[in-house]
Parts: sequence; structure tokens; C-alpha cells
Amino acid sequence: MTKLQTAMILAAGKGTRMRELSEQMPKPMVLVNGISLVDRLLAHAEQAGIEKVIINVHHLAGMLEHHLAPYTSDGFVEVSDERGELLETGGGVKKALPKLGNEPFLVMNGDALWIDKDESNIDRLAEHWNPEEMDVLLLLVPTDEALGYDGVGDFLGAGEGAFSIEFLGEASTASNMYAGVQIVKPEMYEGTPDGAFSNVEIFRKAAQHGRLYGLVIDGSWMHVGTPEAVKEAEEKLKELGAA
Repeated sequence: MTKLQTAMILAAGKGTRMRELSEQMPKPMVLVNGISLVDRLLAHAEQAGIEKVIINVHHLAGMLEHHLAPYTSDGFVEVSDERGELLETGGGVKKALPKLGNEPFLVMNGDALWIDKDESNIDRLAEHWNPEEMDVLLLLVPTDEALGYDGVGDFLGAGEGAFSIEFLGEASTASNMYAGVQIVKPEMYEGTPDGAFSNVEIFRKAAQHGRLYGLVIDGSWMHVGTPEAVKEAEEKLKELGAA
């Protein structure tokens, strides 16, 4: 199994769909059953043996830095400051590359919320990671099982374990959507634009060479994009008997 040493949590976005909540706090600090989204992600990373987590900050950066102080004081978390310019998902990772190292690393969206079933899904990604075949490995959710998501999905492809995937393209629906968790090689950011750009460009770059892969989640995933979705997620967690 690949040993993932570093991870990044993308936490700089403004979270405008959270409406009044985003005016009070950064979206990753939104509480679901009394536990913030970012604390849940850090727990997943710690469980998987990640040694260092980089977290970017922009919207209400000081508030998020204060929240992260217990983690930064012991060296588990390091902040990547984007106060000057919001760099989107790809630009944010690119800026943090010097902190992330030269080996493949984990990237998690700051609003990703999932409950593992029998095994850590981060460990499952690491187990299925094959750098000889893959440049990017995405955690996927079956589109019809994604709580709080009403879109048509993102990727075509199916199989046992990790399998090659393609973008939806001209198809009307896709069987799977991106769960907001991935393993990626740092060299994928070479030649990318300076400033803001999306990680979708990294996915497209991998897909062009047949090196974009996916692994379907073993567990329950929840989209937490609005105040209403927070309530739905809390109800689902209660149903699952999870914290």
C-alpha cells in the first residue's frame, strides 16, 4: 500500500451557497452534529496516518487560523495563506506544492463529508493507487446515492476496485460523481497557469492520456452545500448512528 505522507484541505472558498452561515464563518467551520467539516476531515487524515496537512485560507482567514491553532501548534497542520488572491482549487494546490513535497499526495475539498463503512476510504485510495498507470485517482460516489446532490454526475466508467474514467462529455447522465477526495502526482501541476484555475484542468490533463482513475466510496457521502443540506446530513448521520 502506498504511504501517503501529506494532504491538502481546500478551505479558501467563500461558500456563498451557505448564505448567512458563510457570513459568520468559513464554510469548513460549519458544524454538522456539533463537529466542524474541517475537524472531520482532519480526523480522516489522522486515522489514515497522514503526517502533515496543508490548509489554504482566504475567506475569514483569521477565524479559520484561530480554529486550527491546536493543530498548527503541534505541526500537524500548516496554513497556506491566500488572503491576497483566491486561487481556486488548482491554483491553491499549486501554491502549496513546496509544502506538499515531491511524492503523490491527498487533496480533500473543505466541504467533503463522508462516513467510512468497514475501512478508511483514504486507506482504500492508497491501496489502489498505482503510479505506473495513474496520474490522478478520484474517490467517486454513485450519482443516485449522493445525499443532497441533484446533478447528473461527472464521470463515465465502471469496474471492480480502481478503474479508468472519462468525463461525462455528451452523455446525458453519468454513473458516478466526484466525492471531493483524490490522490494526485505533484508533477501534474507543471505547466499550469499562474493564478486561479480549477483542479478540473488537472483531471482533464490526466484523462487525455488515459491516466484518470476512480474508486467508488465504501460508505455514505453527503453534499453539504446549503443550510438545508446541513440538516439533511445531520438526519443521515443520525440514521447511520454516526457522530
